[in-house]
Amino acid sequence: MSAKPIKSILFVCLGNICRSPLAEGVFQAVWTERGLARDMLLDSAATSGWEVGSAPDPRAMAIAAHHGRDISGQRARKITPQDFHRFDLILGMDRSNVADLRALAPAAMRDRVHLFLEFAQGDARDVPDPYYEGQEAFAEVYRMIREASEALATRLTARASPPDNGQASSTI
Repeated sequence: MSAKPIKSILFVCLGNICRSPLAEGVFQAVWTERGLARDMLLDSAATSGWEVGSAPDPRAMAIAAHHGRDISGQRARKITPQDFHRFDLILGMDRSNVADLRALAPAAMRDRVHLFLEFAQGDARDVPDPYYEGQEAFAEVYRMIREASEALATRLTARASPPDNGQASSTI
């Protein structure tokens, strides 16, 4: 990944009704809490077209609302070819999403696609799909996304700050 500042992030899962709308909403909250909301374009999308136009899953909306976040206005959409040019960072919620995204991405844009937890925290795990599970699975996914969003915000703000020693950082 280049040293270019990240000004736009797209969160992606299979249907864009559970994990990626939560990630968009949670990261927006974290970014806003840090006073940086105006500096970032955020969105979410699906690798499939099954749920296009649907609101987030009621359980995703409930867990977001429980934590003070309203994601009810989001609508599922399928990723488009333009998204690979529009977004600096495209984060898949699981390895299958990442594989699908890399297959769709133009060769020159594949370095923008990453596994969310791995990019945010260095943890090569998937955010599990809670769709066929109960509310407790949505609570666990929310916790994972919140922790990863905190780590991602810290990483992005550190990346935007010049190092103290005057040397350019190549760790991100």
